[in-house]
Amino acid sequence: MGIDFITALSGVAATLGIVGPGLGQLGPTQNYASMPDLAKVIFAFDMYAGRLDLWTVLILLRPAFWREP
Repeated sequence: MGIDFITALSGVAATLGIVGPGLGQLGPTQNYASMPDLAKVIFAFDMYAGRLDLWTVLILLRPAFWREP
């Protein structure tokens, strides 16, 4: 996709961890607008995957989940 390794790796880590800025072209003064469309789709999937981990834990900690019907 034409993205350098540092930008790609930090972009995935930033979106998966939902922390915001990354390194390289995604630094604190930049944004994700310069990324190719496919990279934006991958980053969006990573954002959802990062949030699903939280929801899974919240569901498992809910007492209603463990009660028998």
